[in-house]
Amino acid sequence: MHHNVDSRSRSGRPVDRLGPFDLGALLLIAALLGLALLTVHDYSISNDEAVQNRYGEMILAYYRSGLTDRSLFDFQNLYLYGGLFDVLALLLGHLLPGDIYTIRHVLCAVIGIGGIAATWATARIIAGPRAGALAALSLAVCGVWYGPMFNHTKDIPFAAAMIGATYFLLRAVRGLPRPRLADLVCFGILLGAALGQRALGLLMVVYAIFAIALYTPRELSRAAAARFLGRALVQFGPAFVLGYVIMIAAWPWSAIRPFNAVRAVFAFTHFAYPIETLLAGQTYLMAQVPRSYEPIYLAIKLPLIMLSGAALTPFAIIAARRSSALADRLRARETGFVAFTAALPVLLHIASHGPAFSGMRHFVFVVPPLAVLAGIGFDWLLSLIAKHSRTLAAFGLAGLGACFIWIATVLVRLHPHEHLYFNAMVGGLPARISAMTRTIGSTSCTKPWRVLRTSSTARRHRALHIASPSAPTRRNSSAIRRGGPI
Repeated sequence: MHHNVDSRSRSGRPVDRLGPFDLGALLLIAALLGLALLTVHDYSISNDEAVQNRYGEMILAYYRSGLTDRSLFDFQNLYLYGGLFDVLALLLGHLLPGDIYTIRHVLCAVIGIGGIAATWATARIIAGPRAGALAALSLAVCGVWYGPMFNHTKDIPFAAAMIGATYFLLRAVRGLPRPRLADLVCFGILLGAALGQRALGLLMVVYAIFAIALYTPRELSRAAAARFLGRALVQFGPAFVLGYVIMIAAWPWSAIRPFNAVRAVFAFTHFAYPIETLLAGQTYLMAQVPRSYEPIYLAIKLPLIMLSGAALTPFAIIAARRSSALADRLRARETGFVAFTAALPVLLHIASHGPAFSGMRHFVFVVPPLAVLAGIGFDWLLSLIAKHSRTLAAFGLAGLGACFIWIATVLVRLHPHEHLYFNAMVGGLPARISAMTRTIGSTSCTKPWRVLRTSSTARRHRALHIASPSAPTRRNSSAIRRGGPI
């Protein structure tokens, strides 16, 4: 039985042909690639990279020894994570010139830009080229994405894999009851890429079940709907197996026992290391942060334009559900699905009262879905305005462009500390200097860096004066060249 008459036509093929918004998005991606290559040496080695690189070496040693060198299972808590990125970087290091950390940063930046491309593609297949372009812009000017894109070599690859898997999941479920093999294969590869970094990639299995349920024909009886869901899960079975194989290859500990990946998730919820973090002027241990920690950081770290666009999506969903057009109802369904992927991790963290530190670093993977929602929300608003005045809609689009450009100029002034961006809800960066003195180290250097002061000149130029407790390396010397040593 065919689920809907146009599911095959909406199976993920490009919307008609490339239009001006598509060309603009592609130019943005190309420009970001060029900019990343030009500025990659401005970004320092993060405080996690040395141990992550060593973990990758241990994984390779494990395989080279015929699975007898088991030292990786006792290496700090790294066995609870996958090492896919670290292994790929080391393998590339054997093929490419340059030191391993430059290779890691270039690879991470390319993956991060791939995440922007996947965000564009996801919004595009749901709501069209304009939504896709706006979503790509929303993520590209997001400081918590662009800054860490060079040296958060676990969080960014994981987040990019998750949004890429979301894109191919949508393509696959649109083809039910006969999803395209290519979509299933790509979904499986990206599912494995996510699981090969962090156990939270298991969320994608939940998302897949939810997406299939959304595409189950409403006219079916409960028994028929259950059979449809069962057959669809069987069709997705090879993708799940492919993802599992990639996971155990990149994460040897996950292969020791069948449910080790699940055990890792629960282990993370009970982390209680003596790591301090700040919220609203108060210092907390990571295991004692309030439930509101992550929602607050999401509210103050993401650009207000992204949050505003995402806030429009409930109205877009309501309007689309009221439409008699099948395409509009499908758009409402898929927009709701993306909202589910953005909200569920945060809600689970609140419900479990899990540990947290370094702001929203460990929840960066919810940012691309929020960017998708922002693109869809603004696209709906512009379409609504255009019904009354195309001229006014054009001015609205120009206004959005001006907002994106303004945020980009803020990131330029912050470079290479884009991750320090705070939005105007808390007065921007100058008002939040004191709130960041313990979180800068996660991105800026090999050892914790501290914000010492902002001089009047620094405030004018939005430049931070920072110092390291140790002599700067080649990379972090470029990172402090704005303020100079203090």
